[in-house]
Amino acid sequence: MKLIFTKGSGKYDTMRVVRPNRVDETIECPKQRIIPHDMMHYAVESSLRKKGFLSRVQAGESAGFEMQAEAESDSVERLVEVFQGDEWSGGRSSVEEIIAMYQVTCHARGCPPISIDEEIILTIRSRIASLDAQWQGTPIGESLELEF
Repeated sequence: MKLIFTKGSGKYDTMRVVRPNRVDETIECPKQRIIPHDMMHYAVESSLRKKGFLSRVQAGESAGFEMQAEAESDSVERLVEVFQGDEWSGGRSSVEEIIAMYQVTCHARGCPPISIDEEIILTIRSRIASLDAQWQGTPIGESLELEF
């Protein structure tokens, strides 16, 4: 599956999902200073190899925002939210703080946390940094293509 993120000039960027034998889907991604939320999913899910939003889209679900609850993908979503929040605040939280925030977030949302450790957090952080550098260097109207 290809994910094609295009940098917009207004309030939104877009992500186009290209899958074999399926009609392409395009969703708007509100600008948020950091990489788009769905690109954050790419960073987390491609590092974890756990079932999340993109894995479900790859398996055939619609890329819309109305997916049915599912324990593992809900837990992955919580981790995406934790990394997104950390990036909004400068990306300086310690590994221990990330793990603690993830536990709190899962508990507050009633979903079981997946097992994470320092190695996976550092891998995700590295992937986010690489994507951020690429995204910041992408001119308005141009695209960044990722394979999932």
